[in-house]
Amino acid sequence: MSRVYNFSAGPAMIPPAVLQQAQQEFLDWHGSGMNIMEMSHRGKEFTDVAQRAEASLRRLMTIPDNYKVLFLQGGATAQFSAIPMNLLRGKTSADYFNTGQWSKKAIAEAARYCDVNIVATSEDKKFTTIPDPASWKLNPDAAYVHYTANETIDGLEFDHIPDTGDVPLVVDLSSTILSRPIDVTRFGLIYAGAQKNIGPAGLTLVIVRDDLIGQTIAGTPITFDYKVQADNDSMYNTPPTYALYLAGLVFDWLLGLGGLTAISDINERKANKLYDYIDQSAFYHNPVDKPYRSWMNIPFTLSNPALDNDFLAGAKDAHLLALKGHRSVGGMRASIYNAMPEEGVDALIAFMTEFAQQHQ
Repeated sequence: MSRVYNFSAGPAMIPPAVLQQAQQEFLDWHGSGMNIMEMSHRGKEFTDVAQRAEASLRRLMTIPDNYKVLFLQGGATAQFSAIPMNLLRGKTSADYFNTGQWSKKAIAEAARYCDVNIVATSEDKKFTTIPDPASWKLNPDAAYVHYTANETIDGLEFDHIPDTGDVPLVVDLSSTILSRPIDVTRFGLIYAGAQKNIGPAGLTLVIVRDDLIGQTIAGTPITFDYKVQADNDSMYNTPPTYALYLAGLVFDWLLGLGGLTAISDINERKANKLYDYIDQSAFYHNPVDKPYRSWMNIPFTLSNPALDNDFLAGAKDAHLLALKGHRSVGGMRASIYNAMPEEGVDALIAFMTEFAQQHQ
């Protein structure tokens, strides 16, 4: 069977060029006679791989020297706990935006460690919009402000970086990292699970300003301590070596394309193409307010929900996979991360057109 177009929200597609290189190096990495996953993480071969991956990421994102880059485990979900453990720094409250299911999970976990002030919520609008900044209730004494830039489930995305003054800004960038340029200096901490735009599941990226680390709360597990991880080059314990190797290949692939400006142009074009088709159709609908539509995760419903299963079956036959929406919202969802080629979006639109014509 030929390669399919995988629209999964994660784990997601990995660039074929990366998979091909990994395949070529699978049994014998650079004459070592071993696969990367067999090597000691303390050995020179792997430490070179890790250092190159970090250097490539710093170049891609223009990460300043006063930010630590950590390659961790536990997924973005583990950071829901690690962030308050590391960033409260003697304070007792933190600010959180509630704009979707992942925001809610982060809030629930943070509430175990501190008082949580909800800056703004769109839950009453079923997470289809971002609240007006004029309504935000920021606490100037908060330890930090947390938001989820892109809600994967709802397809809702902030259209700007919130201004939080002197309070450190923390962002869950799992769904949008590396999809476009971003000013790292606007943030105290950026974190992201790897399985959307970085590489395979099992790796978690944390980029944290160095003045924010080293003051964990009592009882913080040592592997959750950002300073310990930074002082040990993310190798206090054995890192997910193969996932880190593949992430480095993805970083180099992006650099080869022309960096984040180049992939941003591609991603914007892909998203606009699919949204334009949905908007002109009476058969499909996207519920999110236009200014806050995600480039990466595009939910849509059919005019007749009874046809959902037929749609999914037909899509599978057309080699278009993982289009079922999250169980909490239903409908469909097309996740079109960096590795989804424009041809995949074209194939989806062609199938949607044919299906609508057959069931009007």
